Amino acid sequence: MNKTFLSCAIGATLLACPLFAQADDDRFTLRLGAMQAEAESRFSADAEFGGQAYAYESGRYTLGDRTVPRAEGIFRIGNRHRLLFNYFRYAQDRDYALGQDLVLGDTTIPAGTTARFDTEFDLGGLVYDFAVVESPTASIGLQLGAQRAKLAAEVAVDSDDGRFTARQSETGTAPVVGVRLGFNTADQRWRFVAQGQYLDADWGDFGDYDGDLTRANALVEYRFTQNFGIHAGYDWFKLNVRRHGGDATVGLDQRFHGPMAGVTLAF
Repeated sequence: MNKTFLSCAIGATLLACPLFAQADDDRFTLRLGAMQAEAESRFSADAEFGGQAYAYESGRYTLGDRTVPRAEGIFRIGNRHRLLFNYFRYAQDRDYALGQDLVLGDTTIPAGTTARFDTEFDLGGLVYDFAVVESPTASIGLQLGAQRAKLAAEVAVDSDDGRFTARQSETGTAPVVGVRLGFNTADQRWRFVAQGQYLDADWGDFGDYDGDLTRANALVEYRFTQNFGIHAGYDWFKLNVRRHGGDATVGLDQRFHGPMAGVTLAF
């Protein structure tokens, strides 16, 4: 990852010449919209008990798709300097029928019992973007900032012997690095923007968790006027985290992806 960003920076710097024209003359840009997000999960666990090592990995299963809010903004503070912020939230609850008996201490919940799973994922961040290339129709920026993520999951199962519930939630902030590519037509009506970002939980304050978050998105925008337009594109997240406790490690591979669309306001 570091080699990729370093190569991109060196190559872009060598190509860049002193340019004062900008691909984007807006002081502030706000994109508000929604994403038809589909969530996929995979659980894993490994533990050592009685001198024996045990490992488990579930198949990938779909939590379902859901229309969720999405927002991002750009504040240009100089010829090559921008501040970018973003926010995304996914929340879903779904019922599943247990495929086999579930033993919880002295309680056995029979197969066929309905279990409810609730999942919440919030991601918001602020990054500084420096344009190593800035021309009237193209811009390439390198990003450094921070992302704050929250992941919460709850399971509830009702049986003849009572109700079992468990909830786990973790919130943390960590540095993020990224790259941005932007292109537009000479009249600035059509614009294309692509971004990729990477976060390592080891850099932040995620407690007993480690892992990483990868995000990539691309959109096409059309401006009806200088101050108003519409955009559409695709967004993708991959969250791969592990939690260590005692002799066991539990992992979660969570993915969100789907099309997005919304309006653009510029000033």
